Amino acid sequence: MSSQIDHLLDESRSFPPSEEFTAQSIDDPALYERAAADREGFWGDQARENITWHKPFSRVLDWSNPPFAKWFDDGKLNVAYNCLDRHVEAGLGDRVALLWEGEPGDERRITYAELTEEVKRAANVLTDLGIGQGDRVAIYLPMIPEAIVSMLAVARLGAIHSVVFGGFSADSLRSRIDDAGAKVVITADGGYRKGKVSALKPAVDQALADRNGEGEQQTVEHVLVVKRGGNDVDWNDERDIWWHDAVPAASAEHEAQAFPSENPLFILYTSGTTGKPKGILHTSGGYLTQAAYTHKYVFDLHPETDVFWCTADIGWVTGHSYVTYGPLANGATQVLFEGTPDSPHPGRWWELVQKYGVTILYTAPTAIRSFMKLGRQIPQKFDLSSLRLLGSVGEPINPEAWMWYREVIGAGKTPIVDTWWQTETGAIMVSPLPGITATKPGSAQVPIPGISIDVTDDDGNEVGNGNGGLLVITEPWPSMLRGIWGDPERFKETYWEKFEDQGYYFAGDGARLDEDGDLWLLGRVDDVMNVSGHRLSTTEIESSLVAHEATAEAAVVGASDETTGQAVVAFVIIKQSYLDAHSPEGLTALLRSWVGEQIGPIARPRDVYIVPELPKTRSGKIMRRLLRDVAEGREVGDVTTLADTLVMSTISSQVK
Repeated sequence: MSSQIDHLLDESRSFPPSEEFTAQSIDDPALYERAAADREGFWGDQARENITWHKPFSRVLDWSNPPFAKWFDDGKLNVAYNCLDRHVEAGLGDRVALLWEGEPGDERRITYAELTEEVKRAANVLTDLGIGQGDRVAIYLPMIPEAIVSMLAVARLGAIHSVVFGGFSADSLRSRIDDAGAKVVITADGGYRKGKVSALKPAVDQALADRNGEGEQQTVEHVLVVKRGGNDVDWNDERDIWWHDAVPAASAEHEAQAFPSENPLFILYTSGTTGKPKGILHTSGGYLTQAAYTHKYVFDLHPETDVFWCTADIGWVTGHSYVTYGPLANGATQVLFEGTPDSPHPGRWWELVQKYGVTILYTAPTAIRSFMKLGRQIPQKFDLSSLRLLGSVGEPINPEAWMWYREVIGAGKTPIVDTWWQTETGAIMVSPLPGITATKPGSAQVPIPGISIDVTDDDGNEVGNGNGGLLVITEPWPSMLRGIWGDPERFKETYWEKFEDQGYYFAGDGARLDEDGDLWLLGRVDDVMNVSGHRLSTTEIESSLVAHEATAEAAVVGASDETTGQAVVAFVIIKQSYLDAHSPEGLTALLRSWVGEQIGPIARPRDVYIVPELPKTRSGKIMRRLLRDVAEGREVGDVTTLADTLVMSTISSQVK
């Protein structure tokens, strides 16, 4: 990495936890000592402390055939029992599990006893539909309680769920159904989005349309449909079943059976460099152990008093681990919200924090920057005093957004846990512990106790403090992926081949260690540009742009350049007050110079395009590949997963 690119590491601000927070925190410095002294023994302790085992395990880790790990493999458990029945049996049946808010304002308060009963009924329905251990069920639902019920009902049977984000197209859904060989699809007629019903079942119907190609066998036998939107849908009497007809009529008696710890729990598809989605496979005991452990300690959870809200959709891994499995395994009360942050008004999230007394909020930097753009006057209209902990997930957070989050949402005192992990890791890997760590704006900081992380050069050598390189995981961990569904060779090639000699998992991310040894994430290696032989992080340049007071939001990509190999191209949303006072030409020149001053001349963008909006998925992720298409003059790729499919047309017209 260029020695000129050090400005992120100049961050000198540090925020130790307050004495009041530390006094009430469950975080214990001894966790680090215990994990360092005996890592496997530490994970065995966490599995016993946080999980109920039908058959206790005697072996923590079998790493005899790397990279194929087995955790607690001679133990047996039921994942749904751990999330439901055991809390009811402990006398907590009346505790609220889900505080659900629909976008139109309808609401449901569902206790652990009620959720357990609903999951048992749904499990009996799925059993009647032929679902048993190892069968795959595709779930394509909005953020409604039935989504959680469906996941847990599948898990209760020892079957495997494949949740597909409700914003994906019929083609994307079809490829995932076909790859997993799903027998049942659970969907809804539609779900609410920005005041309108967004249809879902028509995409399922299209995905299941007759196959003509050779080898395209239809595996789906039934479609279970939740009535949510009330929109008209086509109906196949031989295949389709209404949830409201089948589930309430089913028996509420269902005994949870024990399954091996390594029984597959879910497949979650993520983007691959080949264009074919990768089906990331997670199993049961190890995954649930780390999801529960991290949810407990990273968020300093007090289940008796906390109201937790992770804003992620269940279609992403964050929704799996920190909406469904982590919180429910810990007996937490949480908010579940169907809608978007700005509907029907831009203060909706803060209205919900106030309404439900949310104490822990876990969201994405993209959302935080969007709120920054709208201005602090919106959240300041609401009482956010219940918040005692804030979390960040999904991408590196720039220091300015981190500080805004702390000052405006957290009243200048609330600790922030900036977490790094992936679909593949299953659960949080790097994060401050809020009752212990003095936090730095923009840094994910340290591996959690029990996790071994390093930053290396291309040959696997440690780079040491003050240097940058590639982020690797040096030891197996409980919630690690167990493979790519149906493709073990791709699993080895994708994640283990680069550092095969060392036995390291390569995360695909760049990172730096500051002089204190704290970790700063630099984004995907794909998003690290090579400009005239210098490796520049898109995240670092975006952070610099957003640090200028004229900038509301920015996205940076690398574009091919005959002279430098790659050139920096920036797409920037400007605050209205600056648009009114300056010409576009003046603003682009100003921002180019600013980046050059902040980072160094090598990082100065070749082009700065002022745009009204950035291309984002419905979960808030910026689709940089589409911006690369524009920057390199290519035809723009598939836009079906964008929240606003017209935004790329607007950007393309402005660039031309």
